[in-house]
Amino acid sequence: MPASENRPSLAVALATTADSVAAWLDGAIACSGAPGARLSAAMRHATLAGGKRLRPFLVIESAALFGVPSHAAMPAAAALECIHCYSLVHDDLPAMDNDDMRRGRPTVHRAYDEATAILAGDGLLTLAFEILADDATDADPAVRLALVASLARAAGVAGMIGGQMLDLAAEGRFAEGAAHGVPLDLPADSIIELQAMKTGALLRHACEAGALLGRASPPERASLDRYARAVGRAFQIADDLLDVEGEAGLVGKAVGKDAAAGKATLVGKLGIEGARAELARLVSEAEAALADFGSAATLLVEAAYFIADRRN
Repeated sequence: MPASENRPSLAVALATTADSVAAWLDGAIACSGAPGARLSAAMRHATLAGGKRLRPFLVIESAALFGVPSHAAMPAAAALECIHCYSLVHDDLPAMDNDDMRRGRPTVHRAYDEATAILAGDGLLTLAFEILADDATDADPAVRLALVASLARAAGVAGMIGGQMLDLAAEGRFAEGAAHGVPLDLPADSIIELQAMKTGALLRHACEAGALLGRASPPERASLDRYARAVGRAFQIADDLLDVEGEAGLVGKAVGKDAAAGKATLVGKLGIEGARAELARLVSEAEAALADFGSAATLLVEAAYFIADRRN
């Protein structure tokens, strides 16, 4: 899909966002008051190792639909990235997915130790809400409160944390409901619900945050939410396809782990071709959701295609 003549390309916009978010987070960690060098170094290891910064990009571009400049959306974008990075640190721990590599580098518990990794993740989690509560995030306390509530729901037991628990249960990690160590054969609807919580909730919050900053109308917020729901599902399917077909050197982490762990995925349920067909349908759904925004939503539409086609 061609970019608008008056706007940067998606690649440029993503790179600009990534650089800006990294610089902002570096400053926020420096000012966080973390004692000693080890904890702040581990927090930096978790947040400054690259990455697409897709979630902050969605905050910034959703806010831009309503005339909010990128610097004004940056605190909310950075807060969301803190949550995302903390979740990766904890997800990589031996008790969870037990990964040694993340973004082409040793995971935090490998580079430091498990206790430091847990505390670094906790530090990023709490830093996110400190950022959102600050006057610099938005002059209106009602908007700040709405941002805090939205992110807490997305990251909590009704969102990412709950989805992670369902994901572990589907692997047969726990005795109740299945023999320990025997994966559950979940129906497709249950897998979609699990993934909407584990992965989709933070992506929905990204678009909701932009809408809150931009004082969007209820219909505008509903359109962005439809887009975010479709993008969230597409992101997870693309991620699951990468685990089956990707190369570890390009993906930046181990591949082939989902099947080995008995994870519940739509790729496993639908097969590769069925998953690809569903991915294409979701991208079309995301594009249609933004039709009323016209060319102002070009980069968000391009982002949906990028998510479906990504190689890492």
